[in-house]
Amino acid sequence: MKKAAVFALLITFFYSCGSKDRGELVGVKAKKKWFSEKPFGMALIPGGSFTMGKQDQDMIGTLNAPTKTVTVRPYYMDETEITNNEYKEFVYWVRDSIVRTRLAYQAEFAALGNTNPDPNGRNRAAGIQQYAFKTADTTNLSPYQKYMFENYYQFDTIQPLNWETELVWKKDEYPDADYVEVMDSLYIKKEDAVDGVRTFNTKFLNYKYSWFDRDNAARKGGDRKKFVQTEVLNIYPDTTVWVKDFNYSYNDPMHQDYFYHQSYGEYPVVGVTWNQANAFCNWRTKKKNSFLRTQKNVTLVPDFRLPTEAEWEYAARGGLEFATYPWGTGSTTSDRGCFLANFKPVRGNYAVDGALYTMEAKSFNANDYGLYNMAGNVSEWTNTAYNLSSYYMASTMNPNVEDRKNRRKIIRGGSWKDVAYYLEVASRDFEYADTARSYIGFRTVQNYLGTEKK
Repeated sequence: MKKAAVFALLITFFYSCGSKDRGELVGVKAKKKWFSEKPFGMALIPGGSFTMGKQDQDMIGTLNAPTKTVTVRPYYMDETEITNNEYKEFVYWVRDSIVRTRLAYQAEFAALGNTNPDPNGRNRAAGIQQYAFKTADTTNLSPYQKYMFENYYQFDTIQPLNWETELVWKKDEYPDADYVEVMDSLYIKKEDAVDGVRTFNTKFLNYKYSWFDRDNAARKGGDRKKFVQTEVLNIYPDTTVWVKDFNYSYNDPMHQDYFYHQSYGEYPVVGVTWNQANAFCNWRTKKKNSFLRTQKNVTLVPDFRLPTEAEWEYAARGGLEFATYPWGTGSTTSDRGCFLANFKPVRGNYAVDGALYTMEAKSFNANDYGLYNMAGNVSEWTNTAYNLSSYYMASTMNPNVEDRKNRRKIIRGGSWKDVAYYLEVASRDFEYADTARSYIGFRTVQNYLGTEKK
């Protein structure tokens, strides 16, 4: 009996020594303290309350921006509108994904006729086999990789692509006939080429992504799978907007060069619909979190997204509560007569402010939050639906309550073709979500969590 009592005491002693919480409720401990990392090219907007809407006379009588008090939480916002170069990174990633997928399937097909295969069924050092799916190599797999290969990869299309081998774009350097066949299928037909120059067919630039419909899930409940929405859309900007928007002008050079030519790389991207802007946000989140997953002991970042209308106006004000413009009240010119934004001055002298169309995304002076061109240059998509009957939608504070079926979306800031009224921080306008314009771009935001590392 004594031995049993001693044994029980020893067990209690060792257990208490092994537990540092002394039996108290202390919560789950993180492996290391987490700090919010400011994304590259973004500014921290401190958040707070402000009076949203028109505080002065509504000159054009729209009466769609009455004043109300709104509170926003802290968030990061792009210092500039998304540029052509930044959007091109998205386009090129989609393009390369499509090319590598086609090459991988062609490699699988070509391996079927290989009469002298290596132990894995193909010679991975030669030709198109360099681009085969990574999981096709079944040697030296970890238990997890083996399970995934046996239960998913053999029967589905989610096999990891090979991103290590560089793609070959020069036609004279294509490695073999199978590679030529794939690339030939992705370029426009010779009879459709201008001056015989075949380019990548942009109709293949389709991006597939999923999002969770939180609004309907909260209201209706039930099986989560019912509220997971999957979208597939072409993400290449509509460069023809330069011609379609202004039939009376000779804008062919802008149609030909604006998104293509490197001289416009730092200009804001246009010709992008609200749906394409959301796809970009999804990809940007995926890009960052894919990198973080390769690191040790990291926490994934919140989603990048379009700003709500309230977030956009709060940021545009730059902390100036009752300002008319991002730079304050008064005129659209400085005390030296210099224009403070890119817009349509006076009776339509577009070039008098220094630009006939758009300007570089980092032009003029930033507002007090460090944001450029919150007035003029291009109007910007927001995440908020437009509903004239109820003025501001309930979703001005919560983007997850956005009704994506409402096709009219708020745009803010005015553009290079607008009069000064639309440069005012409280002015509102809308456009249909599936419509692209030569004067509408966007910038993204990300929720701020925790504290910054000093």
